[in-house]
Parts: sequence; structure tokens; C-alpha cells
Amino acid sequence: MVPEHPRARPVDRASALPLWAQVQADIERRLRAGEFTDSFPGEMALVDQYAVSRHTVREALRRLREGGLLDAGRGRAPRVASAEIAQPAGTLYSIFASAQESGHSQRSIVRALDARADGTVAARLGLEESTPLIYLERIRLLDEEPLAMDRAWLPASIAAPLLDADFTQTSLYGELSARCDVRLTGGREEIRAVVPTTAERVLLDIPDRTAALAIDRLGELGGRPVEWRQTVVRGDRFGLVTDLTRPHHLEASVTAGRQPRRSA
Repeated sequence: MVPEHPRARPVDRASALPLWAQVQADIERRLRAGEFTDSFPGEMALVDQYAVSRHTVREALRRLREGGLLDAGRGRAPRVASAEIAQPAGTLYSIFASAQESGHSQRSIVRALDARADGTVAARLGLEESTPLIYLERIRLLDEEPLAMDRAWLPASIAAPLLDADFTQTSLYGELSARCDVRLTGGREEIRAVVPTTAERVLLDIPDRTAALAIDRLGELGGRPVEWRQTVVRGDRFGLVTDLTRPHHLEASVTAGRQPRRSA
């Protein structure tokens, strides 16, 4: 007989509730009690604790991942899911600033930083199709885990100095202010839930059946569009918050960020 783990409740094989559901419920109880603060047990340890099959444990863990209580990726053991970033709505949101304010570490993997032409983006910015643009593409990491894929285009006429910036540990808006003396004054943004592409799911290590948020932003300088940005954020690690008790905040969310943050 497999010895019972002192903190795990044994399953009831006479119950109509499936074994995996009983294991899931008991692990949830232990999670909420703060038992796994330091580490989370592996599959075989849970098999021993509950005296069930590995298939039963895997189904329980899969349900916990889908519920956002556990985080697991390729080649990684399950662990307690980290808290998501809560971003105020109605601002030019800043992953960099939000991570710092919530006590998380952040850095970026720069996949591209160059000058190029893009007729579609240039048209969005009200420019000729052949106008040179500065393009920045990054994978944003939160506590060393992928959070978002961020792609931004700005006219080279104002943003060319950004080509010398190191974006691994700094923000786009911070560098834009310091190197180009440009501070966005507003803009508009569209946020929608999307099914990640295969490439996005791999790059951001998005769990199966987990959606993402797509954020399209047109940043403005004195009413003139100067930034087009497309961001895909893991839906299980990012949230938007609206403070309904602050009238000026309600106005800001209607006007799409007239009081911007200056880090992104």
C-alpha cells in the first residue's frame, strides 16, 4: 500500500466524482492554503501522494493549468502560476512601467531593430509608402517568462537615433524621449481577444487552449500619428483594469489615452 502523504487527502474510490476531479479539487485546496510557495511536486510525487495513476494526475494538472492556477511549459515541471500584470485602461499602457510598479522584473529579447519601408504601415501614419521607418520587434519577458511580442514602427525622420539604443532593459518611450526629444501626447488603441498563431504560441510559450490579447495602437504627437504598434500578449498573464470611481479616468478611456505614460 502506498503511504498517504500527510497533506494530501486520499481519493474516495466509491465516489461518483472522477478520480482526476478529486485530485484537482484537493490540489486547489492545497494551493489556496499556500502549501506550494517554494515548489510544486512532480507528477510521480503526486501519484504517490494520491495513490492514483499517472494519467489521473496528468488530467488533474491539465485542468489546473486551464484554470490558470498552474503554469507549465515545454520541458518544465508544473509550478504555481505567477500573478498577471494589471494594466489601467485609458492610458498609453506601459509593460515596462507596469512590471516595475507590480514588483516584477522585466527585460526584452530584441528580434529586430532596423530601418525599412512598409507601405501599409506608412499609410496608417499618413506617409508616402516608400517613407523610411524605424522598426523594433521584441519579446517582452516578465520574471524571465515570455509575456508579449511587441512590434513598433516610427518615421525614421524623428526616430533614427533609436537605432543606437539597447532595448533589452529599457523602454521605447523612454528612449524616444531621451534620444529624440519626442513624447507622445495621445493616440487610440484597439484591444481584442485572439487565437495565437502557431509561431506566437511557440515564441510566447502560450499553453494550449489559452487565448491572447492583440493590441493595435496608433500613437500621436500633437494630433499627428507617429507610432504604429502591434502587440500580442498572453491572455493568462495580462489584464486591464478600469477605475469607475474616477471621473477623469472614465474620460481618458473614451479619448484613448490623452494622459499617457511615458514608458513602454
